[in-house]
Amino acid sequence: MTKQIKLAAHFPGVNNTTVWSDPRSGSQIDFASFEHMARTAERGKFDFIFLAEGLRLREHAGKILDSDVVGRPNTTTVLAALSAVTTKLGLAGTLSSTFNEPYEVARQVSTLDHLSGGRAAWNVVTSPDAFTGQNFRRGGFLKREDRYQRAEEFLTTVRELWDSWAPDAFVGDKEQGVFVREVGRFVHSGPQFDIEGEFTLPRTPQGQPIVIQAGDSDEGREFAAKSADVIFSRHGTLEDGQAFFADVKRRLAAYGRSHEDLLIMPAATFVLGDTEEEAHEYAREIRYQQVRPATAIQFLEQVWRRDLSEYDADGPLPEVDPDPDAEPLTWGRVQHDKDNLETARKWRALAEEKKLSIRELVIEATTRQQFIGTPRQVAHTVNDYVQSDASDGFVLVPHLTPGGLDEFADKVVPHLQELGVFRTDYTGNTLREHLFSR
Repeated sequence: MTKQIKLAAHFPGVNNTTVWSDPRSGSQIDFASFEHMARTAERGKFDFIFLAEGLRLREHAGKILDSDVVGRPNTTTVLAALSAVTTKLGLAGTLSSTFNEPYEVARQVSTLDHLSGGRAAWNVVTSPDAFTGQNFRRGGFLKREDRYQRAEEFLTTVRELWDSWAPDAFVGDKEQGVFVREVGRFVHSGPQFDIEGEFTLPRTPQGQPIVIQAGDSDEGREFAAKSADVIFSRHGTLEDGQAFFADVKRRLAAYGRSHEDLLIMPAATFVLGDTEEEAHEYAREIRYQQVRPATAIQFLEQVWRRDLSEYDADGPLPEVDPDPDAEPLTWGRVQHDKDNLETARKWRALAEEKKLSIRELVIEATTRQQFIGTPRQVAHTVNDYVQSDASDGFVLVPHLTPGGLDEFADKVVPHLQELGVFRTDYTGNTLREHLFSR
């Protein structure tokens, strides 16, 4: 049976896919930028727009990363505003289970679902580092295994709050008055949370908002298989995607769930051109904009944990090995060096095999899943990934804000529609209907 493709748009914000120095790049925090991308995604009939969360500005060697100087606005505030300028598009935002409390997250996401008429989604993340935690009372003390234990109970507690109001809790009419049959009373007692009270909002238009989980670790995969509606992942090849897809889907049966109950949507970038050659040349230019010489050295220092500022980014890798005992130089971003000596070994082999400079190596090693070609070629490639069970769809991350999604919506989506694998119009009103209508 031909699968229908799911598509989401990731607002680029402050990450290493953004080319903020491009003359066409706009503000990362003005509402006009968020509105433009949301309207584009809705015009393209996307399932949802996705916003990340930045709880602290990232640093390298004690200085704020240049991509973070624009700031990192509050996710739920932006999504609430977007609910007023869209009518069908899903609205997904990241909220940490480490540095928030179940009651406040349940209330924020429930409010967004009511405001939007049933279009809210919550991306559950565990916010791993103590660096971020310094902005909060807990200070990031939780170990990795403890963060996932907290996240699991956190989600369970939030869902208890969402379910505390019965679907038919309200009775009566305008003439006779509204009588609340059963107030949203909750009691939760567990290792992480011991709370009780009354939830302030009735059941949402979706019943429950959509839950997304981001993470490729074994703990993350298991958490998603047990509890999530969508898993937001990363993989670079068709084969890697198929392996991830098969691994996560096989875990569902242990929790009484079917393959259709969890959607796998990796992040992906795209570059379009009038010809394949033009698209590849443009993609090369973009990567060199994203990885400037100073950026390449920063990435290398993240693995080497040494000051490498004297090295030429267009020269060979340092002969010196990483210092495994040194403190990290980069804080607040994903670490690529869980075993930095092993990472360095792999990077040396790759650089030697392909005769790569430092900058070329970083470009090669950090490139996300990319679709490059003409609009028709990209549409067929996206469809091939989905139909061959490498994913159920993709979360597209354009490199420009706010207009980077325009070309995909206007040029690639029509080809997907011609193939009969993507909607020509919304058939439901809620995000749950967009994602799971059969």
